[in-house]
Amino acid sequence: MMALTMVPRLNCLNQRILLDSVGSAEALFEHRNDLKALLPEVSPLLLENLSRMEELLSRARQELEWAESKHIKCLCFDDAEYPARLRNCPDAPLVLYYRGTVDLNCPHIISMVGTRRCSEYGKDLCREFMEELSRQLPDCLVVSGLAYGIDINAHRQSLQHGLSTVGVLAHGMNQIYPRMHQGTAQEMLSLGGLLTEYMSGTPMDRVNFLARNRIVAGMADATIVVESASKGGSLVTARIANDYGREVFAFPGRIHDETSEGCHKLIRQNQAHLITSAQDVLETLGWETEESRKARRMQPVQRQLFVELSAEEQRVADRLQGTEGKAMNQLAAETGIPVGRLSSLLMGLEMRGVVRLMNGGMYRLL
Repeated sequence: MMALTMVPRLNCLNQRILLDSVGSAEALFEHRNDLKALLPEVSPLLLENLSRMEELLSRARQELEWAESKHIKCLCFDDAEYPARLRNCPDAPLVLYYRGTVDLNCPHIISMVGTRRCSEYGKDLCREFMEELSRQLPDCLVVSGLAYGIDINAHRQSLQHGLSTVGVLAHGMNQIYPRMHQGTAQEMLSLGGLLTEYMSGTPMDRVNFLARNRIVAGMADATIVVESASKGGSLVTARIANDYGREVFAFPGRIHDETSEGCHKLIRQNQAHLITSAQDVLETLGWETEESRKARRMQPVQRQLFVELSAEEQRVADRLQGTEGKAMNQLAAETGIPVGRLSSLLMGLEMRGVVRLMNGGMYRLL
């Protein structure tokens, strides 16, 4: 798969279409010289580019060796550790490079974005939000882009309040941009991590910074815009999140503040929920907070009559027992049940009130 990502003029969407048509990356390599017989509609230019697969494979092997030496994981699209929420997006990368400690499929993930020229008001919002979030939902993962302004404040406030945080890079792991954020990036490796779709040595092209917005949006259950001018990358991220069917939230500002024009536009056009606190986000998403967990634990436990489960259904229930929820691909890997069969089982369990489908495609035992 790594070699396929280097084929010129083949974007993520078309890479997936090609793999689905042929069956696998291995089959594509085996039939690279007679692909026309399998796919008559394939273009001559693509055939020419695919003919260089040997060279691309050599580069991929070098990258894999380098990544292993730096403790970087190469997550392919069908790996269990690949972010399941992102996998559901049509333009998700075939390969991600990840260095860190946090589970990219944890039950609760938000992204926080905003202007690079944030005000003191924006910084205060980041601090207050993370402070409240750490009390109400301490297992929440915060995703952003390690950029100036709101991004870096979101990362730093997450770390300060003990929340895991992941930075999505627009270049390879061999560098950190901006350089002045290297210290924060290093801290994030022990309480979160760094993620990118780009191989080492990839130049910092403007188009890469725009492309990484889809990962920031696609990894999370919801995107929160703190401050944004009338145009900018944070509005792009919000639009992508809406396109993916994810929730979008925006903090309002004073009506004449340029740094809040984008937030007001999102709210006015019903493209974002107006929020004033972390509690607003948690209530909208239906996430159980630490306070509600404590209240539930204090209630007397009553015996319940459970519905009878088949052996496969019991296997699924056992894997969900004692967890905040798991994605379908994770359940498939743990139970050994094929995804197609598992999907039917989960639907039946949901209809019988045994499990519930949460935001981000996570299934939770009731």
